Amino acid sequence: MHFITGISAALVLGFAAQTYGAVIGTNVPATPLTAARVAVLPAWKTYFENSTRQRQADQEFLRAEMRANGLGQNTEPPETGNARGIDLENPAAWYAGPAARQIADNLVSFQTPAGGWCKNTDYTRHRRVPGELFGAQTGSVVSALNDFDRLQVTRWDYVGTFDNDATTTELRFLARVIAAAGTNHVAYQNSFRRGLDYIFAAQFPNGGWPQVWPLQGGYHDGITFNDDAMLHVMGFLRDVAGGKNEFFFVPPALRAKADIGWRRGLDCVCAAQIVVAGRRTVWGQQHDAITLQPASARNYEMPAQASSESATLVLFLMQLPEPDAKVVAAVHSAVAWFEKTKIADKAFRVVGSESRKLVDAPGAGPVWSRYYEIGTDRPIFGDRDKSIHDDVNEISRERRKGYAWFKDTGKRVLEHYAKWAKAHPAEKD
Repeated sequence: MHFITGISAALVLGFAAQTYGAVIGTNVPATPLTAARVAVLPAWKTYFENSTRQRQADQEFLRAEMRANGLGQNTEPPETGNARGIDLENPAAWYAGPAARQIADNLVSFQTPAGGWCKNTDYTRHRRVPGELFGAQTGSVVSALNDFDRLQVTRWDYVGTFDNDATTTELRFLARVIAAAGTNHVAYQNSFRRGLDYIFAAQFPNGGWPQVWPLQGGYHDGITFNDDAMLHVMGFLRDVAGGKNEFFFVPPALRAKADIGWRRGLDCVCAAQIVVAGRRTVWGQQHDAITLQPASARNYEMPAQASSESATLVLFLMQLPEPDAKVVAAVHSAVAWFEKTKIADKAFRVVGSESRKLVDAPGAGPVWSRYYEIGTDRPIFGDRDKSIHDDVNEISRERRKGYAWFKDTGKRVLEHYAKWAKAHPAEKD
């Protein structure tokens, strides 16, 4: 478990004296994994060196391809608004047809040398051609030198990643095609196996997963619960381990390895749960890979208790058929936090020409703020300039419009918990 006090949380965020309706602090960048940080940690040192070698190999593959074909400029694949441009909701028979096989061929061609995939790329258009980047470029629209999302290497972004459902979605699609079209499709099976190996290689020594692997630096190196990235990996490995439905073709040895992988991830989830004054609460969007402390991401995403990602984590934990004592304790404590922090009679909606604002709305809710200050449980909000506020109505119009500051995912937690708690009562203190 990760223990933190209200005072240490304030120091992490760089808080000034607390006042209400004011700027209460400044966000600070996350600490990436570096050679210096892992030098005296043997397992982490090996992990970091493996990542460095793989990233160099991935980049050299593209450079060599450019040289071999006499190319002077990379081309970019088409971008899509979702994670991958492929659909997992078609009838089973569709995956045996030519349209599905064409997309599968495209996916195989865009798989990175490491074995993963990028995000926000439309894989339905064509196969990758020499010199084409592995994914659509998705860097920050803000190019300021002090932007936390600024690229370290130009035109090398999210290669590959678990963000926005990437990699796990491509693997689920390939599994459907393999299962529907027959297991004699060696190219698809080899690609699937490489993707599994990619997931195994990307897993941290403590069981977590970064957002991007090989490591990209910055906040991307943190354990990433944001957008359910790590949860998607765990769920995928759990399904593979079960060997049911489209995963029947996975060999027993790989199923066993997948089972070990998702269970190690589960241990990491329990260990990362934030504890304040001796009580478990919930989780942050990102946690430092080594210390497990909540960490920042983009300029307006500060270390905090994150309601939405925590909600989906708790829902996952409540789905486990035989939860152990650690999981049961984690769920009861997290639900108590959701009960404590719910917000009623408020709505976050467009007000005239002012974009979205939090307004009184009798009977509305409950909703939860995206972020809560660790130690006080008060809602907090970040802005593009790294300023931290305790009033969402005081941040910039651009950030009020472009970010989901309030969500109701916690309602599902409370609804499911009512039944779950009867089967898994909390231990008495």
